[in-house]
Amino acid sequence: MSDHMDRRNPSGDGDGNSSSLPDIENPIATTPEQAVFALDPQGIVRSWNDYAAKIEGYRGEEIIGRHFSVFHPQDQVAAGRPDRELAQAMHNGFHLDQGWRLRKDGTRFWAHIAITAQRSNDGSLYGFIEVIRDESEVRARHQRSSRRFTDLFDLAPVGIGLFNESDRLLHANNALCNLLGYRLDELHGKAGSELLLSEEPAEGIIPGPHTSLSLHDHASVFQRTLVRSDGRSVICEMHSAESMEDDGSPFWQVVFQDVTEQRRHTDMLHHRATHDELTGLPNRAGINERLDELLGHCEPGNIAVLFCDLDNFKRVNDSLGHEAGDELLVALARRLTTGLPSACTAARLFGDEYLIICSDLDAVGGLEELTTRTSELLHTVVPIRNQLITASASIGAAIITDPDTTGEDLLRFADAAMFTAKSHSPGSVSIANRELISSLGQQVQLEGQLREALHNDELTLQYQPIVDSDGSVLLAEALVRWPHPHRGLLGPGTILPVAEQGNLLGELDRWVLRTALREAANWPTVFGRPVRVAVNLSGLLPDDAHFLSEISGIIEECDIDGSRVVLEVVESSLGDLTERPRADMAKLTEQGVWFAVDDFGTGYSSLKRLRDLPTHVLKIDRAFVSGVEHDPADFAIVRAVVEMSVGMRRRCIAEGVETVEQFHMLQSLGVDAFQGFLFSPSIPAADFRALLDRGSIPLPEAG
Repeated sequence: MSDHMDRRNPSGDGDGNSSSLPDIENPIATTPEQAVFALDPQGIVRSWNDYAAKIEGYRGEEIIGRHFSVFHPQDQVAAGRPDRELAQAMHNGFHLDQGWRLRKDGTRFWAHIAITAQRSNDGSLYGFIEVIRDESEVRARHQRSSRRFTDLFDLAPVGIGLFNESDRLLHANNALCNLLGYRLDELHGKAGSELLLSEEPAEGIIPGPHTSLSLHDHASVFQRTLVRSDGRSVICEMHSAESMEDDGSPFWQVVFQDVTEQRRHTDMLHHRATHDELTGLPNRAGINERLDELLGHCEPGNIAVLFCDLDNFKRVNDSLGHEAGDELLVALARRLTTGLPSACTAARLFGDEYLIICSDLDAVGGLEELTTRTSELLHTVVPIRNQLITASASIGAAIITDPDTTGEDLLRFADAAMFTAKSHSPGSVSIANRELISSLGQQVQLEGQLREALHNDELTLQYQPIVDSDGSVLLAEALVRWPHPHRGLLGPGTILPVAEQGNLLGELDRWVLRTALREAANWPTVFGRPVRVAVNLSGLLPDDAHFLSEISGIIEECDIDGSRVVLEVVESSLGDLTERPRADMAKLTEQGVWFAVDDFGTGYSSLKRLRDLPTHVLKIDRAFVSGVEHDPADFAIVRAVVEMSVGMRRRCIAEGVETVEQFHMLQSLGVDAFQGFLFSPSIPAADFRALLDRGSIPLPEAG
């Protein structure tokens, strides 16, 4: 304090130079940047400090003895504000305020004001202490910040709204008005719930207690569907943050980001990923989603899956073309969609396989009623391209009886039941029972053991020789064997189904091919000719994207000439090859590799397609060989295949030759080579090596 502050006269009397005032009690500590005034009970200035003179612009003699209202703008004086300030300080003991104050030169500054009533020990008022702090720069900064916020608020390209704790809109920017199609005065005061689609939660815009917090502890992000003034809906991602008014009341700042198109695009991509493009039905991914949803909410014993496989669908493709087959698939999908109860979802799994998921067996009359209805829907006559196509399906059904059963388990059970139905007459239905489920458990165990056997190189190969008409060994077919520790020596009839169910066919093919080529690389020649080795492919097929590189890589790795390699592929795998796999086959034939069509005559492939493929061998299926000597139809088929092979410049091999009569009949028809028990069963690698050292197998004499 300067010596302008007189502390000696408790009554406040004096000329401001020699008298003094008692010590003040100020709620705001005085600092060099605070102006301090001592006022008498009537508000007359009796003393002040140096900083007061600085910010007000007066000298001491100009202000001492004048009423403190001289520092108030005229409008405040006219409104009686100075007297009210003193009255409130006298009544409450102090008065805190902010407002404009006036300098001597007439300019204003923004002040933070504290007035404290001063009383003597007996409680009588003897004056006031007023402390003023110049907040002009602080206010200016605040105003600049506020203007920047206002500009940002108004110019923001996303909608912004301020809501009070009653979910009422206090203010909105232009973007929000445009987003919702309202004028500002129409939006003001609206409840957030009035802006939401009726299906949305009733809690409104302000996030409720279940909204997930993701920004920080007072902010959240959520999506809502809002309704525009014209009734159209708009999907918004909303970022909400709680804030506080000056008076302590809460309000919420909410940013509205229009994600309608983004959501539609996401939904479209999701629909594509979970639905079949041809039929529009859910696909495998959609099936998994639906099953996961049902298993999480529905009573297990009331859920069923039907696995439906069309009978003889390949004949439609082969005789009428794939477009006709697609038309049939679409027509049957439409029948399922319109004919099944609402508790059922029809889906397309693969190719000609449909799946029916029922969420409420009770509602559809039970499993038998559902399978009967589904069978009727798929057993129909469909007009396609001026022809009537009779369709039917083999159906396998499964229900959940064990609460631990997964959706994948349910599909496996229904699939296995379908194969059981398939083994009966077309259109049959089979329901998975305990025995079937138990056998599937054993199947899963075998899959794991086979996978381990492949990894540990525990399989072996046997070779069955193929001889020409004079008994010389031309080639040998490699046949896989599995020395199972508990089941004994297992052959392809057991191994291949296990590998197929466990998605191990490709891995099995690679193992057999690599092992066979490695062993064959050391075989001796027979009468100066190298002996070829044939490997039957089931999983690694020409339409595989890596077929060419994998086959070429294995041939190179085993250091064997490609001209000694024969790849056997079943006829049904060659009918629909596109240009790329056909070109891959041609590149392998340039390396000397032969392709053999296995089980020829059992498929429905186009002869023109087979003619144009780079194949070298046709293998007559044992089903026709077994009847060649006594069944006129089999005889005619074999003769036709031989003639076809001659016309197509292919070699013809008969497999499954078991009797002398079969051999001589086939020989007379012109078959080039022979394979079967009559000559030799499949034998271990060491025994086959010994056979090669002999060079030939004695041919049987006619009986």
